[in-house]
Amino acid sequence: MNKLKRTEIFTRFRDANPNPTTELEFSSNFELLIAVMLSAQSTDVGVNKATRKLYPVANTPKSILELGIDGLKEYIKTIGLYNSKAENVIKTCSILLEKHQGQVPDNREDLEALPGVGRKTANVVLNTAFRQPTMAVDTHIFRVSNRTGIAPGKNVNQVEQKLIKFVPDEFLLDAHHWLILHGRYTCVARKPKCGSCLIEDLCEFKKKTEA
Repeated sequence: MNKLKRTEIFTRFRDANPNPTTELEFSSNFELLIAVMLSAQSTDVGVNKATRKLYPVANTPKSILELGIDGLKEYIKTIGLYNSKAENVIKTCSILLEKHQGQVPDNREDLEALPGVGRKTANVVLNTAFRQPTMAVDTHIFRVSNRTGIAPGKNVNQVEQKLIKFVPDEFLLDAHHWLILHGRYTCVARKPKCGSCLIEDLCEFKKKTEA
């Protein structure tokens, strides 16, 4: 895929949705971090249901620590892998208080040093909270990048590096959200909705559908 095509694709994404953001609900950098940690192998909808009950009660490192691990589990037990996630959240809250004055760090090294925070989670936080041009490649972005030809790669790291390299600079900050939303609602896994896709004529996917 050439630069002109990519530019037109992201121009259309921007025209249709000028201010994209995560579908996770949050009102602080800390709430965002915890929500992203909880969202691994879970849906944003499921995480939002849990955090709507949790955050009014505890939405700071100190208040979540005061809940304790069993208290936290009561709020997040509807989320997949909640036992290990609860442990990681509690450990992360301790580290934030001990090393970062209770604040979410704004750099990859410190973020990835937190329990339960991998590269993808760090990228989401850096992009959404701190507006850094990172690319958190999840299953949706991986699929869309390969299927459309925007940034094909054999693994998430390859796709991430290609997106950073090939997405025109003016779109980098928001590309992550546009691609996720496109994969979640239009370029879905089993049967992409090519007939109602705003980039169908630019996409290089061979097996177009009419839906």
